[in-house]
Amino acid sequence: MFHKNIKLILAGLLVVAAIWQFTESNIGNGIFLILLTAIPIFLYFKNEFILLAFLKLRKQDFEGAKKWLAYIKNPEAALVRKQQGYFNYLHGIMLSQTNINQAEKHFKKAIELGLSMDMDLAVAKLNLAGVAMSRRRKLEATNLLNEAKKLDKQGMLKEQISMMKEQMKKI
Repeated sequence: MFHKNIKLILAGLLVVAAIWQFTESNIGNGIFLILLTAIPIFLYFKNEFILLAFLKLRKQDFEGAKKWLAYIKNPEAALVRKQQGYFNYLHGIMLSQTNINQAEKHFKKAIELGLSMDMDLAVAKLNLAGVAMSRRRKLEATNLLNEAKKLDKQGMLKEQISMMKEQMKKI
């Protein structure tokens, strides 16, 4: 696992090498190195292990996703703020199957750090509403459900939100 600044240093070295190739009249090599610079810059903003964990989660392979996330030893040093949010979001999703207390901590930290997509934020708030509902905190659960409903612009969580509201009526 590379520190996030090492990726920027690598991109800078590639740009310097490209400029050197341009001065040596090796235009093709310089263009290739400039294009190659896009890889470490992309990986600075989108961590490779988080991307691989998302791919495993799409296939419902929670153990594989845990394995990829385990490669990130120090998320504060290796990830930018939004990536730390997704790191906690992924841990929250995986722990929501087994340990709801730990999952709540991860979801709260993910919301605090920020998530890029409204859908991910809606899922996190929906899970937090479920935790609050299981602990008989009806007001908090209602607020979180309303926030999740506002964030769910495509209506993908509409059914889950309505089920949770029905369950809340029984409390």
